[in-house]
Amino acid sequence: MMGLFVYYPIVENFRFSFYDFSAFSPDKAFVGFTNFINLFHDPVFYTALKNNVWYAVISIICQVFGGLILAAILEDPITRFISSFFRTVFFLPVVISVTVIALLFTFVYEPNMGILNSFLHGLGLDSWAREWLGDSETAIFAVIAVSQWQSIGYIMMLFIVAIQAIPREIYEAAEMDGAGKIRRFISVTVPQVKEMFFVASLITLTGAFTVFNEPYILTGGGPGNASEVLGTLLYSSAFAKDQMGYASAIATVILILTLLLSLVQKKLFRTGKDD
Repeated sequence: MMGLFVYYPIVENFRFSFYDFSAFSPDKAFVGFTNFINLFHDPVFYTALKNNVWYAVISIICQVFGGLILAAILEDPITRFISSFFRTVFFLPVVISVTVIALLFTFVYEPNMGILNSFLHGLGLDSWAREWLGDSETAIFAVIAVSQWQSIGYIMMLFIVAIQAIPREIYEAAEMDGAGKIRRFISVTVPQVKEMFFVASLITLTGAFTVFNEPYILTGGGPGNASEVLGTLLYSSAFAKDQMGYASAIATVILILTLLLSLVQKKLFRTGKDD
């Protein structure tokens, strides 16, 4: 099953990246590395790659570190009596359709009557209000914000599971040694959830470099190419421009990038090895 539905398509996509062909024709012209050369000379590719890097950096900060902090707060004995309610609140966006969320945030970002600009006007911050999805400087960050809002609850739940598996005796021993909440979080919680931190980082980074739904639905990669990511660039190349070989080259680059990031993370975290 893995060979048929995972490895075979990967090999075939890699082979297709060396051809120039149309989805509507069986003829394929072998062009060697031309697709990759054209890709690396395309300024839109570097715009998309930069946006994916922004996606990755912000997602690591907000989803992984933010999710860990939220999980630690909700698993604290003081807040545990209300943690069930807030776990549901934070996790609820995860199960909502991306299309529904995109439509929701279209109203939030609407420049004239949107919730965000209305809120800023109400605070007297008129100079901060703008066309969030129509401004080339803010479009990609507005799209990234939607992803953080939707996904942080999932990462938080992963960390909650990891924190619940930590023996309470360790916390009690640290408390007897005079460690405060922050010191217990740094010295006990963080080292004990290292394996889950690796999993969460891997999921987040892979998602950041393969993201498609949010930017496509909210902006379509616009205005211009300001919010283009590798996923939308691949889609437009394949289905709008009918450059299937070029799109296969983009897919190959995405595969290589995510694979390299996974290997680097595994090396840095030394997951599965005793310290």
